[in-house]
This record gives sequence, structure tokens and C-alpha cells, in this order.
Amino acid sequence: MRTYNILFLCTLLSVILIAGCNEGKNNEEDQKRVDGKLLIDLSGEWKFSLGDSFNWKLKDFNDTNWEKIIVPSSWENQGFHGYDGFAWYRKEFFLNDDFSHENIYLILGFVDDVDMTFLNGELIGLSGGFPPNYNTAYNAFRKYKIPNNLLKKGKNLIAVRVFDQELEGGIMSGDIGIYSFNDEINPDISLEGIWKFKVGDDKIRSDVNYDDSDWDSLFVPAHWDMQGYKNYDGFAWYRKTFRVGKNLIGVKLILLLGKVDDIDQTFINGVQIGSTGLWDFEKVPQEFNTRNEWEQTRIYSIPDGILNFDGENVISVRVYDGLRDGGIYQGPVGIVTQKKFREFNSR
Repeated sequence: MRTYNILFLCTLLSVILIAGCNEGKNNEEDQKRVDGKLLIDLSGEWKFSLGDSFNWKLKDFNDTNWEKIIVPSSWENQGFHGYDGFAWYRKEFFLNDDFSHENIYLILGFVDDVDMTFLNGELIGLSGGFPPNYNTAYNAFRKYKIPNNLLKKGKNLIAVRVFDQELEGGIMSGDIGIYSFNDEINPDISLEGIWKFKVGDDKIRSDVNYDDSDWDSLFVPAHWDMQGYKNYDGFAWYRKTFRVGKNLIGVKLILLLGKVDDIDQTFINGVQIGSTGLWDFEKVPQEFNTRNEWEQTRIYSIPDGILNFDGENVISVRVYDGLRDGGIYQGPVGIVTQKKFREFNSR
């Protein structure tokens, strides 16, 4: 019996030590992810309501009668014990300065289980999958890029839609706020946000006039497994329309596509501008991760003469995922001038 107790205590001590080491590592990683300049501290009192309505994302929605809740903390600790389901948070703040030229992110820390996050009515981030395609993202660190010019001088409004499946729910922990990050390039044209998405494969999907009106909508960057396509491996396509200002006519431009799991072929207005991985269009890739392609940042030069400066452009991305998570999962995603890219990387 004494030997058993000694073994048990040794095992318990080992578990505690390992857990402590892992916790320290996680804290270090989280600190790196918030290692920016704090512009606005958003911790403290927010407006809160159980239920679900997309009207609640609107900047001018009247939330006078909503509850008040402290962020970060679970809603169970604030009078909503045992509640599982949908709820919304809203936070109004004011800006006296213009941050349109800064590289700005919203840090929401950890949310249990799923969230959609809006700034001034525009979707800027999504983690997890809402019912009926529920997929928890309680352990995903929320760091959402704020597109240029979306933050306004004066009144701004953050709205967060949350779904909790079980146990504690809400905006749980983290250094909640808006941060400026100077260690990451800020695209001149952000392409993060909602894209069209469809599984399967057909080369015609790269055509600029292809009809994608019946495709699903997914948030980029984020794994498709977190957005209703859990455990899907195989082909899929992304498409997004965008505009380019005439001030960029004659300027050399670069597409930043972030990181893709596993390999991709990328087209703008039907013209292939880049590819990562070993491809044969008529065959299923057999060597889709020979050089850890999923870890490679996609940087593709945009050829002269293919962009439309008088209307819409279409970017199409063909992806093949052979194992586990898939899709365009990490940014920055956008278009930057070659000059800005070169200057940033020579610092």
C-alpha cells in the first residue's frame, strides 16, 4: 500500500510539473500575440443580452435596456449560471485620433465556445462553427485584423455574437483591447473577411465570369474545419471580388495570401499568378506536404495588365488539403505595393 502511495504521489507531481510547464509556454505564446502597442483598453464593463439577432451588430442599435457585464469573465460568474446558447456583447468607445495608417488588431483573447465579431457593423473575425454545424473554438486565441479605415474618429461599436454549448461561456480571458502591431506588414488593400467557398474541383471556377452565387460564405483567414467543414480533406475553391484604386495604376503590386493548408493555385481575373506545392491539374496530389507547404507564407507578384481599375476584380484560390485542418488559415491576406513590401522587409 505504501509503495502504491509513493508511486501515486510521484505521478501526481509529474502531472503538476508538466501542466505548469505547458501553462508557462502558453502564457509566453499569448504574450507574443499581444506584443503590440495598446491603443484602447476594452476590458471592463460591456452591454450583454441573451438571445440572438443580427440587428444587434448595428452601430446605432439601442441597447439601453441591456444587462451590464464584465469582460473578460464567464457569464456564469455574473448571474447567468447554467445558461448555454446564444448571447451578444456590445461595447461602445470613442476615438480622438486617426489610426487609418496603423496596422490594427482587435484582441478578444479566449471565447467559449464560438464567436462572430463585428466592428461598426462589419464582420472582422470568426472562430468556431455555429449550429447546426457546431464546432467549439474555446482554445483559439482571438486576434482579428481591423481593415484600414474601418475605425472612425468619434463613436465606434464592437459587437460579439457568442454561442456556448456547455459549461462556462463568454469572453473568458485575455488582454482585451485594440492594438497596433508594427512587426507585421499592413496591406494597402485588405482581402480578409468573407469569401465565397465550395468544396470539390473544377478548373472553370478560376474564370472571372463564373457564377458563384450559390456558394457558401467563409471567413478568411480561418481553417474551413472551424466553419462547418470539420475533418474535410480534398479539393476546395475560394473566390472573392475586390477593387483597386486608380492611384495604383502602373504600380508594382504583390498578393499576400498568408498561409494555406496544404497547397494552392492562385488566380486573379482567370490568370494564374502563383502556386505552392506539386500539382498536376488532372490528378489528385499525392505529395501535398513534401516541404511542409502548410507552413509557407504565400507571396505572389501580380503581373502587369491583369487588373481592372474601372470595376471589380476576382481572386480565385484552388486548395488541396490532404490531412487534418484545411484552407487559408493565417494572414495577413491582402495586396501591397512592391515598394512597401521591400521597405518593410529591409527594416
